[in-house]
Amino acid sequence: MAGHGAQEHPHGADRLCEAGDRVYSRAVRRGRVPRHDADPVPCLLELALLHPDPDDMDWLVPTSPQEVMTRLLRGVYDEVSASQHRMGSAVAAFEWYAALGPQPSPASGPDTAVPASAIRVLEGDSRIQGALDEATQACTTEVLTVQPGGIRPEHELTEGLHRAMALRGRGVRMRDLYTHVARHGQGLLNYLELMGDSVEARTLDEVIDRLILFDRTVAFIPANADRTLALELRHPGLVHYLVTVFERLWRLAIPLTASLPDTGIEGISHREQSIAALLAEGHQDAVIAERLGISVRTCRAHIARLSETLGAASRTQLGVRIAQVGLDRSRVSSSEAAVIRVAGVPGIPGGHGVPGRESPTGR
Repeated sequence: MAGHGAQEHPHGADRLCEAGDRVYSRAVRRGRVPRHDADPVPCLLELALLHPDPDDMDWLVPTSPQEVMTRLLRGVYDEVSASQHRMGSAVAAFEWYAALGPQPSPASGPDTAVPASAIRVLEGDSRIQGALDEATQACTTEVLTVQPGGIRPEHELTEGLHRAMALRGRGVRMRDLYTHVARHGQGLLNYLELMGDSVEARTLDEVIDRLILFDRTVAFIPANADRTLALELRHPGLVHYLVTVFERLWRLAIPLTASLPDTGIEGISHREQSIAALLAEGHQDAVIAERLGISVRTCRAHIARLSETLGAASRTQLGVRIAQVGLDRSRVSSSEAAVIRVAGVPGIPGGHGVPGRESPTGR
């Protein structure tokens, strides 16, 4: 009977089944219950919540709730004590393992010290934001950022303004890369005017997704598509590679204070030239829009304008016309284009560690 009850009622006294709760409650209220009432709930006898009435074996009397509670608390205490003992053993064991590794030298400078964690995975908005805030506070010389997407919303720029001002107050220089579309946002222009010469901005047709570099020693990039995971990189080789990518893109970019170059083709804007080149590569409208930081609707409006300007009656004919007038040719050298392709890493979660938001410096 005991084994049968354990299978049907696999629980302890701290979480009675519904039937057991009814019978035990009735026994506590009335002082005893008939033995046959407990037949459907053998767990009550197995857990010693009910026991035979010594004056009449056809009845069962309850163990007092106070006694049951004392028994449960004693069991919990024993479990906690056992857990503390296991925790102490684990700490002692891994302290021994830790002592086997190389120990940092007190004389080692920041350039020679081995990072505590060369690659660290940050999960969740608060954890990502905390790491970005720490890096921002520790930054002393330079912040490099790549900001994909289109026009920067003013409220997002405002939220990070105090961090940018704090960096400026410490003499930190900031360089930011945006898409050409960002030029049309008044919020960004106001922000750059406020920051003065402490921030320099340039734009490209398209950039890699979000990247943040602090003092050329720590970088943040995304770890998944929905931007709920990020990687904090402190490995010198990885950080140096990302710095090189940024500098190559920076050299190709156009200062925000300079006008975009003319396409040389009457009726074709700079943005339409970029769209034409991506169309020639075979990309769909949604991909083109994402890479250039514009909406799909705007992208399609430009494609319609391209078709009208080039006299194309169909999408296939548009591709032919684009090739005929030379809009399919890249405006950068093959080696420079290779840099852009290799650098196509996914986007860092936006500012404040929240997907789609701005960087901690507010740009």
